[in-house]
Amino acid sequence: MAWDKTWEALFSAKLWGKYPGEDVIRFIARNFYSVPDRSAIKLLEVGSGTGANLWFMAREGFSTFGVEGSQAAVDLCQNRLDEEVPAWQGSLQQGDIIALNFPDDYFDAVLDIEACYANGFDDAKKIYQEMARVLKPGGKFYSRCFAKGCIGDETGEALGYNAYLTEVGPTLGTGLARFTSREDIDALLPASLKLVELDIAERGALIGNHVIEWCITAQKI
Repeated sequence: MAWDKTWEALFSAKLWGKYPGEDVIRFIARNFYSVPDRSAIKLLEVGSGTGANLWFMAREGFSTFGVEGSQAAVDLCQNRLDEEVPAWQGSLQQGDIIALNFPDDYFDAVLDIEACYANGFDDAKKIYQEMARVLKPGGKFYSRCFAKGCIGDETGEALGYNAYLTEVGPTLGTGLARFTSREDIDALLPASLKLVELDIAERGALIGNHVIEWCITAQKI
């Protein structure tokens, strides 16, 4: 299973973020705010955690789907959606993002918000391939992942290619953390996905907590 059980304990014990990042809001708004019937747009987040992004997408009227390895996180997300967005459409699954239980060409967009980074390089390639498989032709792919040079990179025990049990930073205590180079992005994306936009988000440099993330947007050919 492409999932570290460390996350079950983390989601059970830690009060996680409740709101989406600005980049997620921007991605959804740019691509889908103008559609006449938002409920006809199916959006999937892999590694959806406790559901901050799903809450936003459901609240905006989209059909919202999440797959998460932690049952504790799924339960928290389900409870929040049912309470705060009672008419939401879609579904949540406790499952493995390396083998998605959806048909081919099903979603209008698929998102990975700092979930795929917690897998080794070979598994990450498989996850991206699965994300592409369930995406409709012309559909949008979005992934945010920690970049090489981010705090924590090359610290602690090495666990494979660009992967570590980090000693500092936001990935401390969360199991395997993989840091992505620019060249890795081209190797990770399957041939069916065309890279259309690549941004870098940075914060914390002046206070010694330099977090660097890739924001990857692609489209299925």
